[in-house]
Amino acid sequence: MEVFKFGGASVKDAPSVKNVVAVLNHTGAEDKVVVVSAMGKMTNAFEVVVASYLEKNRIPKEQLSAIKNFHLEIASQLFEDSANVIYQKIDDLIAELINFLEHNKSTQYDFVYDQIVCYGELLSSVILSEYFSLSALDHTWLDARKLLRTDSTYRDATINWPETQEKILAKVRPGKVYLTQGFIGADANNFTTTLGREGSDYTAAIFAYCLNAEKVTIWKDVPGVLNADPRVFRNTTLLNQISYEEAIELAFYGASVIHPKTLQPLQRKEIPLFVKSFIDPKGNGTAVSKGQTLIPAIPCFIVKKNQVLISLSSLDFSFMVEENISEIFRLFHLYQMKVDLIQNSAISFAVCVDNKFNNLEKLILHLKARFKVDYIEGVSLYTIRHFDEAALEALEKDKEVLLKQVMQNTVQLVTRA
Repeated sequence: MEVFKFGGASVKDAPSVKNVVAVLNHTGAEDKVVVVSAMGKMTNAFEVVVASYLEKNRIPKEQLSAIKNFHLEIASQLFEDSANVIYQKIDDLIAELINFLEHNKSTQYDFVYDQIVCYGELLSSVILSEYFSLSALDHTWLDARKLLRTDSTYRDATINWPETQEKILAKVRPGKVYLTQGFIGADANNFTTTLGREGSDYTAAIFAYCLNAEKVTIWKDVPGVLNADPRVFRNTTLLNQISYEEAIELAFYGASVIHPKTLQPLQRKEIPLFVKSFIDPKGNGTAVSKGQTLIPAIPCFIVKKNQVLISLSSLDFSFMVEENISEIFRLFHLYQMKVDLIQNSAISFAVCVDNKFNNLEKLILHLKARFKVDYIEGVSLYTIRHFDEAALEALEKDKEVLLKQVMQNTVQLVTRA
């Protein structure tokens, strides 16, 4: 069995949907689990719905109408028959979402977010499913929420592996093609949960692990994993091979091509991951597998923007010892802050964090009760893996460096954006 994942860019419009079928025909459309994301920028569109719904305490009909029309327009370009069942399926899903909005009593952002945003993947997958059928691609549509069982940590759910594997093995059979959604699961109460942004990659890895798949292929609009984001850096280079360990390091530091959670289950069973271009499916792409660290062996650049640099010191100038540091990390955990860099001295402690859940103001107020606190929002965190002096010099040029940390083969810089 192989697992294919198609992200939002690969299903952003009608020609892209047709191209998914072309890729499957090129690779062979059997023994496959196909995982799809929401179309184009629909996750962002649904996030606007969440914000509007909670802020204004009413159903955002205008935004929902735009979302519905977006999917109907794609459907109209794929299906000549105006009586095709897809139009009813789109209506039904939007009606289901509106029903939730009408009856929901919760004001908890993360819970509401998951119940709304999941419809991006559901709409995408039903449109692809109908087009698969039109293209004579025999398959079974699966609702990922009935298979991926999680805890109730909304927006960042943890997989219940035994239950998930049992349910996947009961539904997926060798020799067939299955189509399902990335990013989403469900908790013990059957409320929808999500696995974090870009979690569709993780979904593919979960299916691969549970099925002992031969490989996973993530289809993107780039030729594979590059040594830097081409939107930020010039003269990027394709990496032909990355070891699991190196890929996990790159993901930890924020490389956007591979989701940080994706690699662990694949490594445990040594299932190779390929990152390939849906524009050029004949290309070799990048293999992530057991073996040499990096081919070719060159510096890799990563940038994370909109970070927060927090500097702490004790109010009485005492040492920043284990008691103080453990309290700081307790608060980071409490306010769901992802720590991306740590640097400390005898009386000071600096961290660069990702304010993913918008809890910075609460965190700072809490920290000020025990520490002297300075912080700068909107900074950028640059990381170079396998750096050399030329790479470091080029990165530092024309930047105001607020913090620098050099390790054996990794250097990190915090700069003003």
